Amino acid sequence: MPRAVFVLAGFFVLVCLTPAFAQSDAAQNLRKAQGLVVFAPSDAFLNGYFTAAEMNPSYLFGTVKDFVQSQKCPATWLIEEGEKARLGQESAQKPNQPVEFTRYLECDGPGGVTYYVFVDQSAMTPEAWLKWRWQFHKNKADAEYGATLKQLEKAVGEGYRVSGELRFILKNGELASTKTPEDALRKDLSFAPRYDLKQGAALEK
Repeated sequence: MPRAVFVLAGFFVLVCLTPAFAQSDAAQNLRKAQGLVVFAPSDAFLNGYFTAAEMNPSYLFGTVKDFVQSQKCPATWLIEEGEKARLGQESAQKPNQPVEFTRYLECDGPGGVTYYVFVDQSAMTPEAWLKWRWQFHKNKADAEYGATLKQLEKAVGEGYRVSGELRFILKNGELASTKTPEDALRKDLSFAPRYDLKQGAALEK
């Protein structure tokens, strides 16, 4: 292959694999409107499993990396600029205190821009996860999340490390449907759960 043709072919491969090049005008406008910037996730987050319900989740899905790979359009991880700055400050001031924060998986496809809004909890044990909720729910936290804590502890003990929660699915900046993320994953996206938290048992992949 002539050198010029080889270089040109390599350029087009790079374009196809680089989210910045694949990004549509609609995606760029949404990023600006939401104040979102590119922010790469940690391996701890990507390699963990995730819930898809804020209260009383029934399943663990995952891994996060498997979910990203299941997407059929260019996908990019984003974070709010203010959240990114907060993380930097808290990391400097309280390096040993685990926190959770919001991540956006942007999928830019022919039908529009979808945001899968995750809460990154990769730095937390189940106990730290409950302790974090005490900040917002006070003494109600144990009653509201205690059962889930025991279910998560059992799952983690069986090798299903939990690194996050899928909290919302947005389509072009609006809620994609009235379905819960759990139902949307199972019924609309055919992304099967890997662990049944209620039954305390792994599910076939």
